[in-house]
Amino acid sequence: MSNAARRRATGAALAALVLGGGAVGCSKGAAEESPALTPAAAVAKAAKKTEDITSLRYRMKGKVPEEGRVSGEAAMSMKPLAMSMKMTAEDQATDGPVEIRLVNNAMYIGGGAQAAKEMDGKRWIKFDMSAPGADKELNASQLGGGQADKNPATESTFLTGSKDLKKVGSETVDGVKTTHYKGTVSLDTFRKSLKSQDKATREKREKALDQYTKMGIDAITMDMWIDGEDRTKQFRMRGTADKGPLDMTITFLDYNKPVTVTAPPAKETVDLAEMMKGAQEG
Repeated sequence: MSNAARRRATGAALAALVLGGGAVGCSKGAAEESPALTPAAAVAKAAKKTEDITSLRYRMKGKVPEEGRVSGEAAMSMKPLAMSMKMTAEDQATDGPVEIRLVNNAMYIGGGAQAAKEMDGKRWIKFDMSAPGADKELNASQLGGGQADKNPATESTFLTGSKDLKKVGSETVDGVKTTHYKGTVSLDTFRKSLKSQDKATREKREKALDQYTKMGIDAITMDMWIDGEDRTKQFRMRGTADKGPLDMTITFLDYNKPVTVTAPPAKETVDLAEMMKGAQEG
């Protein structure tokens, strides 16, 4: 595999998991908010609602470190964990969207005609999330394998740690009436506050925090649009990482509906571990 193909594969996987990590909720109603809720209570209630999410479908658009502007749409199932995403890197010269599938503990990244040309006609690269390949540049940890088994709704709890949380106003998102809330979260302060949580909750939230601290982000500005069913219809997170800005908006299309993800045909797939093993033997 050429260095260019490796960079595309790694970048696509990292961006996919960052985007997926922003999934915090969704909305199907158009009811208005409860006027009795304070900003803190509204955000806490929306965060609580994420616990009943078994699957979701969402649209994303924004900017991620290194890759620049990206856009796409994804569907995800929590149990069993599975994901299907089509994403376009708008600031890079590509021959079409990159498709990512996560199924049966393996990640598949598919490109277009140019990718197939660089891989002897095969358009999918397979990464075994439980068995990292020999190439240290493309191990499961770098690809986000350590994050793949977490519930992405955890990120929504970050906003509950904001010290300057406020209500911005009422806004309509995709035809749904919502209330817009905004706040800034210091990741270090939020991490310290988790000491009062039970062990399971603390470990889950700390794991989610690690994704951002490893990027070099100290604080996140978060916006949340909550509908009348106390669910998040739209979510935005912004921060400054070591390798560039993060500014991603997630809009939720539906939730708790069946999500089916299938592995690509074996004849169209190249296994990274086997490819690296063959290269070493050669």
